[in-house]
Amino acid sequence: MCGIAGFVSFKKGDVQWNHCLLRMTAALTHRGPDDEGEWFDADNGVALGHRRLSIIDLSNQGHQPMHSACGRYVVVFNGEIYNFHDIRKELEDSGATPVWRGHSDTEIVLSAIACWGLETAVKRFVGMFAFALWDRRERTLYLVRDRLGEKPIYYGWMGNTFLFASELKALRAHPEWRGEIDRNVLSLFLRYSYVPAPYSIYKSIYKLLPGTIAKLEVGRGDPTIGQVPAPEPYWHARQTVENRVATSFDNNDAEAIESMDSLLRDAVAHQMISDVPLGAFLSGGVDSSTIVALMQAQSSRPVKTFTIGFKEEGYNEAEYAKNIARHLGTDHTELYVTSADALNVIPSLPYIYDEPFADSSQIPTFLISQLARRYVKVSLSGDGGDELFGGYNRYLGLKNIRHATEWMPDGVRDFIARLIKGVSPQSWDMLFNKISPILPNKIKQRTPGDKLHKLAKILHYKNPMDIYFSLISQWEDPTYIVNDSLEPELLLTDKSQWPLFKDSIQLMMYLDMITYLPDDIMVKVDRASMGVGLESRAPFLDHRVVEFSCQIPMDMKIRNGQGKWLLRQVLYKYVPIKLIERPKSGFAVPIDTWLRGPLKEWAEDLLNEKRLIDEGFLNPEPIYKKWTEHLSGRCNWQHKLWNILMFQAWLEKTK
Repeated sequence: MCGIAGFVSFKKGDVQWNHCLLRMTAALTHRGPDDEGEWFDADNGVALGHRRLSIIDLSNQGHQPMHSACGRYVVVFNGEIYNFHDIRKELEDSGATPVWRGHSDTEIVLSAIACWGLETAVKRFVGMFAFALWDRRERTLYLVRDRLGEKPIYYGWMGNTFLFASELKALRAHPEWRGEIDRNVLSLFLRYSYVPAPYSIYKSIYKLLPGTIAKLEVGRGDPTIGQVPAPEPYWHARQTVENRVATSFDNNDAEAIESMDSLLRDAVAHQMISDVPLGAFLSGGVDSSTIVALMQAQSSRPVKTFTIGFKEEGYNEAEYAKNIARHLGTDHTELYVTSADALNVIPSLPYIYDEPFADSSQIPTFLISQLARRYVKVSLSGDGGDELFGGYNRYLGLKNIRHATEWMPDGVRDFIARLIKGVSPQSWDMLFNKISPILPNKIKQRTPGDKLHKLAKILHYKNPMDIYFSLISQWEDPTYIVNDSLEPELLLTDKSQWPLFKDSIQLMMYLDMITYLPDDIMVKVDRASMGVGLESRAPFLDHRVVEFSCQIPMDMKIRNGQGKWLLRQVLYKYVPIKLIERPKSGFAVPIDTWLRGPLKEWAEDLLNEKRLIDEGFLNPEPIYKKWTEHLSGRCNWQHKLWNILMFQAWLEKTK
């Protein structure tokens, strides 16, 4: 796991190559504290830089930028290729390998590309990666990103210079940087709480889409300055999903459980390969518990596991994680953090995430990464389980909501919605708390008041996809909030790009997989873990697991009103059901109460009306209205307000 940066300069006259590149790579030191390297091809204007977090082959033979044995290719690589041993053996058996210099996966990457060509080689890689490859013979730069978007890469033009890097802060370090905030993209951020690919918060700077290759041809005359290379897919998410669904897994339950267990075991085993200490995040939920169980089943020593807990009622999962760790026999470390510990992270968020980002679970994700890094350099996680196996409440509740309300006249729906909204979320929480002892587990929820208000919000919709878009939107009319803005089109909203699924839940899961998963979940994990020099790996995102998940029928994902049915059956082979079954809880912190308490002064400064007017990006009137309602306790607008606050905090730090 590393940080990459570089540029291709078409600027006439003197270019201070070393100065420019060192500034860029220095901005990524947190991603690669162990080593650094630079390489230049001044004749073609190419500069490649690397910061290394040494995980596989800790020797100097893993140093980057790395040259292929044939001398044709130079690469800067971020990520891991988990099947590199298999590829190495295949290359050796074919007689197409050079004399190996070391045993890093980057060397295998170069050899595979030299032997098979770039696209063929990339299709053989099982892993997470983002890399830049310079073809010296063809004088062409390639940017490549993994299938599910686990690793980041930004790119674009600044004047006569084409820039790329793992994070925006490296681009901002280049002397040619003249970044301008894109108001249209800002409106997307306020809706979704993250900046969706291919956009970045800056005009002319983009995220490479997952599963694609972008090509900048330098050797056939200067490219059109300012024309961004169009990414070409080597892995088609829509086509892959449609093909897998068409060949649905029709074996019985027992065979499906065995296949899932075997496939996940293999994915976990490959991701446990490391030359440095390794562990796992353990929240006590289905996803992380499954990963840890499969790790421990294949380890000769106790796996190191990590959990953080909160004192606030309704936000603490640490006891569940401890019980599972005790059952599995892991070497478990837990840390209870106070609200002060969490609040101390907030000033660092704009730097860590580098772009406006408002998934509030960014705070506990950073804290658990910080904890794990004290003991290990690599940590496995359960990310991806919800999107692939039907874990989110929006999947589970949709059918129930439609079944319960589709017969209702619009007037009845509106009346029920008004009744629900007439009681504050806090009052609903108090009521549910009083009657909790007599409620069945399936009904018990953390923050039930918020969920009831969310139900009231969607009662007006009849079409399931309208409900979906309502649930994933924070500000539903963000162009009213962002001055002079229009929302751009996305893969998410372009119906012509949707797979032809009859099942709306299946479509929602697909859309989450190609948007929310890479642009929110993986951004959250990548920036938090790399911010402390920790490599995080996600076995569920092995593309073979992803493709299998698309093949199993919906009945094996959601059954009897419960999500992740098949995954649970695998987990029950290792962990008793009584340790797992409880209401679903996200990885969250009580932002709502903090905004009324310890964060109030900080928030009021960022939301100051004069400040908003002077900056000119946001319309203060609707923001102030939501802030006033939130402070009164009548409504919980934490998500809307957190989006605004994260932009304001980011803007303050990057001016």
